[in-house]
Amino acid sequence: MVRVPARQEEEVRASLDALEAAGWEVEPAIRDLTLGRAGPVSERTLRVRSVTYHIPYIESASRVVLWGCRWPDCTNCCSRQGRLPLTSDDLITIGSGLKYARTSEFVAAETITSTWSAPGPSGPSSATMTSVNLKRSASETAADDGTRIPCRFLGGDGACTLHPGRPGVCYLYPFATWLQAERGAASVHAAFQFTGDCPGFYLAESVEEMRPTLEEYADIIVRYNMAYARTAREGYGASAMH
Repeated sequence: MVRVPARQEEEVRASLDALEAAGWEVEPAIRDLTLGRAGPVSERTLRVRSVTYHIPYIESASRVVLWGCRWPDCTNCCSRQGRLPLTSDDLITIGSGLKYARTSEFVAAETITSTWSAPGPSGPSSATMTSVNLKRSASETAADDGTRIPCRFLGGDGACTLHPGRPGVCYLYPFATWLQAERGAASVHAAFQFTGDCPGFYLAESVEEMRPTLEEYADIIVRYNMAYARTAREGYGASAMH
């Protein structure tokens, strides 16, 4: 299990505490997993269509960690978002929806560019990511990148006011996804994000009970990877492993 960096642990713990203070039950094994303290954790891989999912298996509990969305009772994915990277498709769709005549005008007025390091899909490697991000608040600056603040497009009823034209990364939640070279071709992979904000994680004996959700997300994940690849080619974002 990869240890949570010390600089992030305090914020993750605060997020978990906030869930419990709001009445959500966080199973101890999942709390430990989120904080990088679960002891031996392996994974169960499951290929659904063209996506390989990496599902955590907590050895001490003899259970896999699964997920189910609890919207509209929870809107943490929107109210505690760290950043909103955009694909080139998002730039066109959202810019048009916000009535900008030109994508360049939308980028100048409504986005910021940020660079950050993210854990690699496995092991100690990391990736340096650069992206054009949608401003979560009208006054957001590059200094706010990575902080958890409410998205200005979250409506009072808990629904997204940009939907269905919201950023592609929002559709991915709570998954992270990446492309991995296998036998000379790119293979699509996905795994859960554990930030401490989502109350939807739970323990189960088998991955199979989540298969319908994994089926639904497979198409979303493939489309996002295709869109991200186009974005990188068009110069709006990049990533480098090191």
